[in-house]
Amino acid sequence: MIVRDFNKLKNTDRDVKDAQWSSVRMLLADDKMGFSFHITTLEAGSEHTFHYKNHFESVYCMSGKGSITDLGTGETHEITPGVMYALNLHDKHTLRAEEELVMACCFNPPVTGTEVHQADGSYAAPATQDA
Repeated sequence: MIVRDFNKLKNTDRDVKDAQWSSVRMLLADDKMGFSFHITTLEAGSEHTFHYKNHFESVYCMSGKGSITDLGTGETHEITPGVMYALNLHDKHTLRAEEELVMACCFNPPVTGTEVHQADGSYAAPATQDA
């Protein structure tokens, strides 16, 4: 059994920060769960374009207000507490935080915790991992 406290992981090597967001990595690839689980906070007024070509991601909004635009279709959806979205087609998207957004995120395949976004908004393809 794995038990971790979000509050104890903040400001450790599992608290990854980038431009106007931070992500506390609760589960990573080395936990051998088949997915990673993160609590990600996006700063109010920020805008982020991502394109996870090598990963699937699902996201659940815990608090805040914003929107997500599917850059393939142009559709925009409101993000508020209780809303979930899943990038089941490796959808290139822009996420906007009108208020601070706190999101619970799962990635498959799991991230290692050391990834950084590439210029195109993706993470590099993961190295082959043992199950």
